[in-house]
Amino acid sequence: MTQDRYQQGLEKLKEIDPKFPELIAKNLGSVSPDLARYITEFAYGDVYSRPGLDLKIREIATIAALTALASTHSLKVHINNALSVGCTRQEITEIIIQMALYAGFPAAVNGVLAAKEVFAECDNIKE
Repeated sequence: MTQDRYQQGLEKLKEIDPKFPELIAKNLGSVSPDLARYITEFAYGDVYSRPGLDLKIREIATIAALTALASTHSLKVHINNALSVGCTRQEITEIIIQMALYAGFPAAVNGVLAAKEVFAECDNIKE
């Protein structure tokens, strides 16, 4: 069953962004291969693969949560993911602004600055 969960997670990661499994392996695998496997199996094999929400809605929820938690690195990853699954820059920015009501202005400012960095990286890649 574990291998099935892992494979399902890899497939979901590739659906979000074909380079995503490689990024997880590169960033986490060399330090903690177990954590990379847990993320692939549980987060993407179990949770992201569940029926009921599409990837765009899942990324919207994730951006809101990570903004509220002020988890900048993970927020940047999921802003990229959100763009990959069809969110617009305006939608992402509005999600972050909405969090000012619940997580405070400092969290929203940090979120907008994270989005600004991701958007700039995307613009540089396109040029």
